[in-house]
Amino acid sequence: MNQDKKNRSGWGRILLTGILLAALAVSGVGLWQQQAASRRQQEEQEQLVSLASKEETAAEEAPEEVAETETEAEPPYVSPIDFDALWQENPDTVGWIRIPGTNIDYPIVQDTESNDTYLTRDFYGKESVYGAIFLDADSEPDFSGWNHPIYGHHMKDGSMFKDVVRFKDPEYFNEHQFFEIYTPERTIHLKAVSCYYTDSNGIVRKTGFRSQEEFDQWVLERLEPCSFARIPEASVSSMYVLVTCSYEFEDARTLLFAVEVE
Repeated sequence: MNQDKKNRSGWGRILLTGILLAALAVSGVGLWQQQAASRRQQEEQEQLVSLASKEETAAEEAPEEVAETETEAEPPYVSPIDFDALWQENPDTVGWIRIPGTNIDYPIVQDTESNDTYLTRDFYGKESVYGAIFLDADSEPDFSGWNHPIYGHHMKDGSMFKDVVRFKDPEYFNEHQFFEIYTPERTIHLKAVSCYYTDSNGIVRKTGFRSQEEFDQWVLERLEPCSFARIPEASVSSMYVLVTCSYEFEDARTLLFAVEVE
């Protein structure tokens, strides 16, 4: 009897050990897959940065001798981003966002039909848990409207919009207040004015307003929940909202609001 118990106990330990080893193997494969996906995403991002960077050429440099009347005219805008190269890869490209001192340095894309497309597809249109940084489908693609929600995933490896959640810290917020969005037509200089977490009720998606007064009231209501908000004293022409997942509660979002400055 005792021998049978010992045998059963021994087989039980062997079975338990086998289960644990199998679980470790599965988790190891999962971790390897995550690391491989992270490496691929990082490599693609480096390629995109390289693709978008313009090299200075003689054609881009101002001529040494120009007529006196020509010197008075403002030179045409030349974007530091090579949008022609980006459009060859993805015609949905509408801009590039860069926040100095963070990992945020990405192209912005937009599917005007749906916000679902780039939740699960990268810049090249391939299936990816990283998705892409994308402008809301209802926003003007040239950023000429009232409100411009821009979405990106909160990735554990620090990529995409992970650094947006760091703006909830007032010290970090103050150190990274100024950043840019580049478009084919202009450079949009932005100043962060508020950051906090909330639910995903969709209120930041509103893009249509009947008047400047209505928009001003909406802006005030959106900025006030932040204890360290920099509420503008005068009316602003437009709002930019960086949106990413947050984990304070189920389905939370971190919102970073910014306004255009000279």
